Amino acid sequence: MLTTSDPPAPVPPGAVTGAAVIETTALTKRYPGGVTALDSLTVEVAPGITGLIGANGAGKSTLIKILLGLLPPTKGRARVLGLDGQRDAEQIRTLVGYMPEHDCLPPDVSATEFVTHMARMAGLPAVAAKERAAESLRHVGLHEERYRAVGTYSTGMKQRVKLAQALAGDPRLLLLDEPTNGLDPAGRTAMLELIARIGAEFGLSVVVASHLLGEIEQICDHLVAVESGRLLRAGSLTSLTQVSQLLLVEVADGPAGRTADLAGELGRRGLEPRPDGRGLLVPIVDEATCDVIRDAVADLGIALGRMEQRRHRVEELFRPADLEVTDGR
Repeated sequence: MLTTSDPPAPVPPGAVTGAAVIETTALTKRYPGGVTALDSLTVEVAPGITGLIGANGAGKSTLIKILLGLLPPTKGRARVLGLDGQRDAEQIRTLVGYMPEHDCLPPDVSATEFVTHMARMAGLPAVAAKERAAESLRHVGLHEERYRAVGTYSTGMKQRVKLAQALAGDPRLLLLDEPTNGLDPAGRTAMLELIARIGAEFGLSVVVASHLLGEIEQICDHLVAVESGRLLRAGSLTSLTQVSQLLLVEVADGPAGRTADLAGELGRRGLEPRPDGRGLLVPIVDEATCDVIRDAVADLGIALGRMEQRRHRVEELFRPADLEVTDGR
């Protein structure tokens, strides 16, 4: 049963109970024809919900398949839940739930039949698999529709079936490849909320691969960005959005052009402001920076709307040119 009161499963033989749920070291994958999907990728993924961010073709799906033991690396190594990605691949697949990117559902069977079958494939006995399928479908919101043929489902419902089958094997880790693919904005929000709830309620670590940074960052504890198979940046969401050495200054509603007037005055006083939406970003030069801004505002007779030390926006830190940085908030 998928309940929060279930005791944790015993640690599998050979597993290492460390801080990271995934570790890669110089992981490289080259396909025939000279295509490099992963290029010396070294990264650790901590427990919690991690966003694996990158443009289409950045290497996200290749990484997931290597972690599952479905693809051999050209060189380097990967460990999942303390197990070796190649030597212990079969054992890893019993501990990891995988939601593939592309639609792979049989249209002529019911969701219950399909998820039960996937639970059996994960090693559950027949009765337990059926119970597990019912619980998984209930948790993804398909309990009432579970006997309908999958081919009659909407795109959002099919995505939920894929998530349910990933949960059916009682995993410790979920690998979700583009789980919001094909969904409208409301459907994407609902899917992300569902993933966050599942991770929190069942204490599962989740890796969510996506090219939509603005959405994924809403539910993540950690972010890993890859570009052309290489690590671009990784860290906790808190550390990546730490307070910057910038002040955000906004002028209160008033005559048009006052923000530009303030920018010019601050420039004359030795600061170098730059526009940021409705306001200005002013570098904190020293302890007197706030006083300089205050005096400039007073001398110009401008009403100050806001002045605060701002935090980095995550999209500023993950900036490959073709990565979609949609503002999903």
